[in-house]
Amino acid sequence: MDIGDMLSDSLNYAIEAVWQKWGRWILLIVSTIIFPLILGYVMEIYRGTKPAPELRNWGKLFIDGLKLIVAWIIYMIPVIAVMLIFGGWAFFTAIQQSALYGGPDALFTNPDLFMPILAGFLIGLVVAIVLGIVISLIANIGVIRMARQDRFGEAFNFGGILATIRQIGWGSYIVALIILFIVMLVFSFILGLIAAIPYIGWIIYFILIPPLSIFQARYLTQLYESGEPPAPAPA
Repeated sequence: MDIGDMLSDSLNYAIEAVWQKWGRWILLIVSTIIFPLILGYVMEIYRGTKPAPELRNWGKLFIDGLKLIVAWIIYMIPVIAVMLIFGGWAFFTAIQQSALYGGPDALFTNPDLFMPILAGFLIGLVVAIVLGIVISLIANIGVIRMARQDRFGEAFNFGGILATIRQIGWGSYIVALIILFIVMLVFSFILGLIAAIPYIGWIIYFILIPPLSIFQARYLTQLYESGEPPAPAPA
């Protein structure tokens, strides 16, 4: 697995998907607004379709997009639970302390009262972030398995997921995801600057979101494929 080749292939794949294919690009922009559709298109990319597929079977795309959303929500339940527990504790403790010591002003001007609440919330936030990162390592492979097998339960086939990651190599897998995160962070920063342009910024933003989504999906697909068992040699 050469990460440079994966980045290059993903970039070319995304460019070829939209460049001079204005009808497809417009449909992808519409699909981004009706976001389950663009996620359904991502599922088609996860299936290894090359070159980038046409947009057809809109009902299937919508259902596939919903499956992807539901799978990620299920994966993120532990993260949501941690945030609710620590956030709820901080919120109700703040209310209780405010009532005991004369209102919010007394709470926020007294570090002995405020700092433990803030520290508890920040600990919960850190735990949630770490948990989210660990879960994402599993979920990224799980949702691609779901797309490949066309079965929702495959998103949670942890034996198969871990076998794929072991085939890739945990170190290689984590490094590849870190590089993707950095690249997407740079792209997101650029898109944020573009979106800030008066009047036309948001239009350009929505024009560029589809190729960026395609780039990410293709990169993850190649990463998954690098962990697939090699095809048997012909007899």
